[in-house]
Amino acid sequence: MTDKIHKYRGKEIEVTFDAKRCIHSAECVRGLPEAFNTSRKPWVLPDAAAAEKVAEIVKRCPTGALHFKNAQNGLREETPEHNVAMLAKDGPIYLRGDIEILDAGGNVVLVDTRVALCRCGASRNKPFCDNAHRQSGFKDAGAINFQKSDEEEPVGHTKLRVQASPNGPLLVDGNVTIVDSSKTLQEKSNSPAFCRCGASGVKPYCDGSHNRVNFTDH
Repeated sequence: MTDKIHKYRGKEIEVTFDAKRCIHSAECVRGLPEAFNTSRKPWVLPDAAAAEKVAEIVKRCPTGALHFKNAQNGLREETPEHNVAMLAKDGPIYLRGDIEILDAGGNVVLVDTRVALCRCGASRNKPFCDNAHRQSGFKDAGAINFQKSDEEEPVGHTKLRVQASPNGPLLVDGNVTIVDSSKTLQEKSNSPAFCRCGASGVKPYCDGSHNRVNFTDH
């Protein structure tokens, strides 16, 4: 995660933007167009609205591309008490919580409260979503194929550690509540393995289909 982070400094708040993680969900533009407007340069004007409002809208960004800091009035983003995985129809998994992203060697490469993870298999920024699902033809209703509970003891820590296995699923270490795309159904899961090849028959979970489709993660 060494890509350039753009910084937009205001008098009371600074907004940072990681373009590589942005998938144009437009929560910021719809929520506060006076401060976030992609038709102008700079597209972020932190002083165009109250710092509290800017912070509120930044926290709506589902990918973590936007963050804020250096607020003089003590504003800060709280780490959610519970980890939630929201399934997007024909799109990524949106995670919110106390999140650590690990590389193949187990090293932490990102700590965040919001990320969007690829599940179509086509992203060039794996494990993150880059909107490749729109071109790849990925289709999934974002439903939950409920798994039988084995009454496992919940993981003791509150962090959600996510690691992409080589040419395989997203291995999640921690407790997470999975919510379907309608936001009406949910399942609590202890350290699930999420499909990221796009071919599983029991989405969002892995069923080994990555072997059948020869999924590779370059």
